[in-house]
Parts: sequence; structure tokens; C-alpha cells
Amino acid sequence: MSEDEAAVSAPHPRETNAWFGHEAAEQSLLDAYRGARMPHAWLIGGPQGIGKATLAYRAARFVLAHPDPGSPGVKSAQSLALPPDHRIARLVAAQGHPDLLVLDRRADDEGKVPTVIPVERVRKLLAFLGSTPREAGWRVVIVDSADELNVQGANTMLKLVEEPPQRALILIVSHAPGRLLATIRSRCRRLALRPLPASDVARAVSAALGDAEEAAVQKAAAASEGSVARAIALMGGPLLAIRERVIELLDRLPSTDPRALHALGESLERADRVVLATFVDAVRDWLSARLARDLSASGAPRGGMPPGRGPARLAQAWQDINTAALDAEMYNLERKPLVFKMFGSLAEAVRG
Repeated sequence: MSEDEAAVSAPHPRETNAWFGHEAAEQSLLDAYRGARMPHAWLIGGPQGIGKATLAYRAARFVLAHPDPGSPGVKSAQSLALPPDHRIARLVAAQGHPDLLVLDRRADDEGKVPTVIPVERVRKLLAFLGSTPREAGWRVVIVDSADELNVQGANTMLKLVEEPPQRALILIVSHAPGRLLATIRSRCRRLALRPLPASDVARAVSAALGDAEEAAVQKAAAASEGSVARAIALMGGPLLAIRERVIELLDRLPSTDPRALHALGESLERADRVVLATFVDAVRDWLSARLARDLSASGAPRGGMPPGRGPARLAQAWQDINTAALDAEMYNLERKPLVFKMFGSLAEAVRG
């Protein structure tokens, strides 16, 4: 589930001015710019929904608004914030700044959203970065996200980060930086963001949604695993109910209730992919917590689990579940067999 898909009722990162947490990451960007040693490419990595794209837009607005790193406004800045009514902030929010180009999976002229970022769009960056800036003196690119580039697109992106023009800034968002081309990673300044504390998630959700009920916000934040996007998605009510229902059934393992699993599968068959992602996320979160607990109890290091027993079986179940979930989404498979497969694998692992 991408940040945009999860946060369907929240402002887009280009429209988001409120900022909570990640102070060190923001300061790294500001210090680099203020010191006139700004790397041409940044790789902003971390789990989905924790603010990576929001930080990229925040940095882009600041650089476009303050093109001279030595100006008094930059020297005195305490953060990358711009007032919401600033001309640059308004242009970026309206997707109208001529010196900012965003590379994402936006819908085509027929309203269809591609499964990957088309390589043709990546190639347009060559012309953009080779052109003269229209107003700010900088040309800024946001890639949201690099995980959605295919092989051709990734290779084209590599050429851009290898030989960037002067006063070009490329901000690359990635949910799994370790899966990107090693050559791309090596040519970018790495900036790793961590899941937010529940308190920061709650503050961000309240700022994004405005009049949300405090109790619901706190409950969603506690279940969000540090992701603002996930918390906002859970604020929809039914998603949080599904998550709680799944966790309740998982906590009963190795005992399973076929009727309850059948009903859960039926509800997923009629649901969209965001609901399916909520189900899969709940299973992953539960399994991750159970695996950490069992590893701690066994005294085994996380990288060296005893084969054929508890933690190793759970680790194998983790792989099986991720493969099954990916296949179900990619090939649009029936959800009920997925539910029984996941719970069956986990029941066996817990018994082990």
C-alpha cells in the first residue's frame, strides 16, 4: 500500500506544511544546504507512510524559495518550513512550479494508473535537467518512489545521478533502499527515516484531518506502527475493525476457527486493495512481534535462528506469507484461500 493509497483522505505531501518528528533528518538537509555542500542526490529511505515524501517536498520548497545558500534567510533558518501562503508553497501545492519535476505513478490521459513509473517519464528528466531554470536557479526532481521504477527506468535514473548538471537537486524516496541498484545508492547521500513515535503520529493525524475525534486518533496511532499514512487509513473505521479482528484471531493460534476465517475471507473478497493491504499488514505486524518475542525468549541472535524450531518456523512463515500476499495482489487471486493459507502456515509455525 503506497503512501498516497493509504492516505486517501489526507492532504498530499506537496500540500502538507505541518511537520512532526524526524528533526535530525531535516537538520541534515538544512545543514548541508546552508554549508554550500549540498549533495546533488539524496536517497530518503524508510517504511511507508512515515513522511519521506513530505520531507522531500519540504526540502524542494525551501531550496526553490531560497536559491542562494548564503542568503540571510538560509543562514537564520531553524527548519525547512515555509509559510503556507508563501508563493513557492502555493506553486508547489498547485503543481505549477516550472523548476520542480515530480516522477511518480500518476494517471495517464485516460485516467489509468500504471503499475510502474513508465521509462518514458524518466527520460523526460534528461530534458528537464538539461534546461535552464525558469526562475529559481535550481532544478529540483522528486522521485516518489524509486521502488516503482522498472529496470529500464532505474538504469536511466542511474545516468542522471552519475552526471548531474550544476544546481540540480534530486530527492529520491524509497520504501526499500536496499533493493535499489547499488550504483544508485552509492551516488546518493543516504537519509534514513525511522517509524514515528505514536505521539508524533497522533499529532500528524490531527493536523492532517482537522476535526478528528481524539480517542479515534490515539487508537489509530497506537496501531500504526509509526506510519502516519497507515494511521489515517485506519481512521476510516472499517479498516481498524478489520485489523483488530485479524489480531484477535491470530492471538488464538494455534487454534483456528474455520467459520471465522471463512467470514473474514468473504469480507476480503468484496473489498478493495487498501482493505487487503490492511489485512496483510496486520498479519505481518503480529508475526514480526511474535518472532521478536520468541527470539528473545530463545536467546538466539536474529540472524542465526535454530533450524527446524520455533523462530525458524516463524521466519519461514514470514517468507511464505509475503510471497502469498504478493501473488494475490499481482495476479488478483481470490482472497479466501489466502486467508486460510496464512492462518494455516502460522498455526503450524506456532505449534513448532
